[in-house]
Amino acid sequence: MRRSPARPSAPTAAERVRSILAAAHSMTVVSDGRHTEVRRLDGDGAMGHFHLHAPCEDGTAAPESRRVPVRLEFTDIAPTPVRDRLRARLTLTGVLATPHDPTPGESTCVEFGQAVLENADGRAYVGLAELEAAEPDPLATCEAAMLTHLIDDHGALVPLLLRLARPLPDEDLLRVLPLAVDRYGLTLRLEHPRTHRDVRLPFGTPVRHVDHVGPQIHALLAAARRRSHAGHLLT
Repeated sequence: MRRSPARPSAPTAAERVRSILAAAHSMTVVSDGRHTEVRRLDGDGAMGHFHLHAPCEDGTAAPESRRVPVRLEFTDIAPTPVRDRLRARLTLTGVLATPHDPTPGESTCVEFGQAVLENADGRAYVGLAELEAAEPDPLATCEAAMLTHLIDDHGALVPLLLRLARPLPDEDLLRVLPLAVDRYGLTLRLEHPRTHRDVRLPFGTPVRHVDHVGPQIHALLAAARRRSHAGHLLT
């Protein structure tokens, strides 16, 4: 009997890159020996300022003397007050046909080199084909508001989700906070006196729209309550 492929439980590296680019509020452009901070990326996002394209192979590329290396740097910061809020670093490398102009204007074309994603899982390299095939997470641009709402208006429910954590938290647990949410699930950060660890709670099905997140979180809470009633209580 042929088995169906396993359902994804977390974003791929390419999806994470697309999501960081979509949700970024600022970036650092490193080119020609200069570091330029570009802020207020809301709306168009980072790709409203830079257009990535494949290396030219038809001889139309700019002369070597005019090719300017460029590096775009992004940081993904948790919107909640967890310990160690840096979730990921993203670096995109490429080449410009002309020196970078920091003044607002039309999108600048970048001959794409590679994307490097660094997070708790290590370092991943993403090529242009992978990047073009991936989609940003549908929750990327509203994740911060959703997690803040969860803490501010439903904070008492967050510890209940610990019933679903495996392994169960140690007795010296100080607090638990939501760290991230994406189409595949919710991630909690469990903070202990000297360390912390992250627990991922997958949704029953990946969400396709922000309106579908609420029912999935309610399903997690219902599962946690059932586990409590069954006697799986923290002591």
